[in-house]
Amino acid sequence: VGNYKRTVKRIDDGHRLCNDLMNCIHERARIEKVYAQQLTEWAKRWKQLVEKGPQYGTVERAWCAFMSEAEKVSELHLEVKGSLMNEDFEKIKNWQKEAFHKQMMGGFKETKEAEDGFRKAQKPWAKKLKEVEAAKKAYHAACKEEKLAISRETNSKADPALNPEQLKKLQDKVERSKQDVLKTKEKYEKSLKELDNATPQYMENMEQVFEQCQQFEEKRLRFFREVLLEVQKHLDLSNVASYKNIYRELEQNIKTADAVEDLRWFRANQGPGMSMNWPQFEEWSADLNRTLSRREKKKASDGVTLTGINQTGDQASQPNKHSSSLSVQSNTVQSVQSSYNPFEDEEDTGSTVSEKEDNKIKNVSSYEKNQSYPTDWSDEESNNPFSSTDANGDTNPFDEDTPPAMEVRVRALYDYEGQEQDELSFKAGDELTKMENEDEQGWCKGRLDNGQVGLYPANYVEPIQ
Repeated sequence: VGNYKRTVKRIDDGHRLCNDLMNCIHERARIEKVYAQQLTEWAKRWKQLVEKGPQYGTVERAWCAFMSEAEKVSELHLEVKGSLMNEDFEKIKNWQKEAFHKQMMGGFKETKEAEDGFRKAQKPWAKKLKEVEAAKKAYHAACKEEKLAISRETNSKADPALNPEQLKKLQDKVERSKQDVLKTKEKYEKSLKELDNATPQYMENMEQVFEQCQQFEEKRLRFFREVLLEVQKHLDLSNVASYKNIYRELEQNIKTADAVEDLRWFRANQGPGMSMNWPQFEEWSADLNRTLSRREKKKASDGVTLTGINQTGDQASQPNKHSSSLSVQSNTVQSVQSSYNPFEDEEDTGSTVSEKEDNKIKNVSSYEKNQSYPTDWSDEESNNPFSSTDANGDTNPFDEDTPPAMEVRVRALYDYEGQEQDELSFKAGDELTKMENEDEQGWCKGRLDNGQVGLYPANYVEPIQ
C-alpha cells in the first residue's frame, strides 16, 4: 500500500528533467557562441599581423586562408548556437508547457490525477487488507491466551494447595480460549479469502492507472530521444556540405602556394629585376636647392613630396635630373611611424619613442612589408643603416642579439609545469610579466607575481589587452 508514490513521483521528475535538458542545451549554446567569438577575434588579429608582416605572395595568401577558414567556421558555430536555442531549447520549453499543467495550490494536474487514480483503485483492497491485519492480530492473541491458560491448568494439577473450585475455573478458561481461537481463526480465514477474491480486481484497477502513467512517461522518453537526435544533427558539422567545402577550399588555397612564383615576384619587385633609377647628369635649378620647412615636412594628407634632399643637413644636395622628388603614400607613412626617418630632425623623432615601444609589443615581425628604408648611405659605421641593430627603427625579435624588450603583462593560456630549475610553473589564467622577447627555441623570460624569475614557452601565454 502506498508504493505507487514512486510512479507518481516520476511525473514530477519528468518536469525537472525537461529543465535539466534545457539547461544542458543552453550551456552548450553558450560554449558555441564563445568559441565562435574567439575564432573571429583570432582571425581578425592574425589577418592584420600577416598582412602587415614580411610574408608575401602566394604563401601569404595560403596563410591568410586559415583566417578565412576560422571566420567561416565561426559563422557555422553561430548557426549551431542559433539552432540549439531557437529550435531545440524552444521545442522542449513548449512541450513541457503543454505536457505539464500547474495547479493554483501547487504541483501539477497530471501528478494529482495519477495520485487520485492510484488511491481510488487501492482504497477497497487496502480496507480489506486492514481487516485481514486486524483478524490476524486477534487470532494470534487468542492463540497466545489459549497457550497461557493450558500452561496454568497443567501447573495447577501439580499444586495440592488448589481446591477443586479453582481448578474448575482454570479448566473453563482453557475451554473458552479454545473457542476464541476457533472463532478468530474462522474470521481471519474469511477476511483473507475476501482479500484474495478482491485482489484480481485490485490488480486490474492499479495496472490501468499505471499504464496511463506509463503512456505519459513514454511520450516524454520518445520526445527526449527525438530532441537529442535533432541536437546531434545540429552539432554534427561533418555532414554539413558548407563545412566540408571550407576545408576543401583551404586545402586548395594552401596547394596554390608556389615558392618559385613568390621568388620571381620578389626578384621583380624587390630585387635585381625592379626598375632602376641610375644617377644621371642634372642641370642646376634654384627650385631644387631650397630646403623643406618643418611645416611642409609634416603634411601627409594624401602623400608627401620630398624634394631637395640634403645628405648632411646643411650642405646642398647633388642635383638629380630625372628624380628630383620622392613621393611617399600616406599608408606608407603610417606603416613606418616606428621606423627611423632620415628626413626628420632629431627633436622631431624624439616624440615617437613611446610609439616604437608599443609597436614592439603589438607587431609579430620586426618590420612591415611596405616599410620604407633610408636612402642615406655611408662607409662610416655610425651612418650605415645596415650595421645598426636598430636600422629599421625597431628591434628584430628574430635576431640573436636582440636587446631586452619592454616588460609586458601576459596571461597563461594553459597549465605548465617547469621541467628544469630555471623554468616557471603556472596555471591557466595566471598573470605574469614578460621580461624578454622570444628566443629562437621559442622560450621567453618572465617573472611571476611572487618574484620568481625563469623561462616559459612563449606560445603558452597571450598579452593582456
